[in-house]
Amino acid sequence: MTDDDHSFSRQRRLLLKGLAGALALPALPGVASAFDVPAEPRLITRDYAKVRKRFRTRLLEKGPAPDTYEPLDAPANADKIFYRSGYGGELELAAWVSKYKRERKSKPGILFLHGGNAMGVGHWNLMGPYIDAGFVVLMPSLRGENGQAGNFSGFYDEVDDVLSAADRLAHLPGVDADRLFIAGHSIGGTLTMLTSMSTHKFRAAAPISGNPDAFRFFNRYPQDIRFDDDNTREFEVRTALCYAQSFKCPVRVVHGTDESHFNDRAGLLASRARAAGLRIETDTVKGGHTSALPEEIEQSIRFFRGVAA
Repeated sequence: MTDDDHSFSRQRRLLLKGLAGALALPALPGVASAFDVPAEPRLITRDYAKVRKRFRTRLLEKGPAPDTYEPLDAPANADKIFYRSGYGGELELAAWVSKYKRERKSKPGILFLHGGNAMGVGHWNLMGPYIDAGFVVLMPSLRGENGQAGNFSGFYDEVDDVLSAADRLAHLPGVDADRLFIAGHSIGGTLTMLTSMSTHKFRAAAPISGNPDAFRFFNRYPQDIRFDDDNTREFEVRTALCYAQSFKCPVRVVHGTDESHFNDRAGLLASRARAAGLRIETDTVKGGHTSALPEEIEQSIRFFRGVAA
């Protein structure tokens, strides 16, 4: 099948899916869905970090991230810096880092992954509690976001960017490379899960309202699919549930009480991780996808402090 055939097939399926939803008709097998959504994605015991070294996503559509964006001018309490990612470091991507004074004792660092597929000042404005708690905060933009170079892949190649941003944070003057933490919201929460399965760099991870099931996510947002959706592995390498036994640091998974669609998936993620002896916590905070964020961030700070104690 050619790339044009794939594109036509996807467009046809998405059109039929939209029509079925608009007419409130029951889903028709093989017609209303672009791919099968398993009731329970399989558990894969191979180490996710090793899988990433061998698997290469196949993008059928190449281009920027889908969200509208604003200029990447740094907020008043942050500096704009750059980091390199991609094969051979061909991508130069922007990040914001909180302004701080270098002190005799190195400071802990937090890599925070923004929600959505574009970075904005609104995301940064949530970082105050981390800064006030004494952390150096780095928020990276990712490939294809905010008019930058690189092809959006949806939860896969972006993990390489996050890992590169973590290296940048670790090498900032006055940052303690042994006390790095990672957190993220929504899409950033999903990337937080996948990144914390890919490296031992972090002391702890706090995914907030992330989706551990890429099958479900892309069934809800099929317009974000850029990869070969005929290949089940493409979904599995984007699904934290499949690699729940690959977490390499303590994890605290949290979401708002109004986000009931996360409840069963978080529980399954935790049960799979605990079966391998991994430390994972799950909790809910009263509120919705954004209204619960302030308390979720406060809880992540307490979690990070508890792990580092």
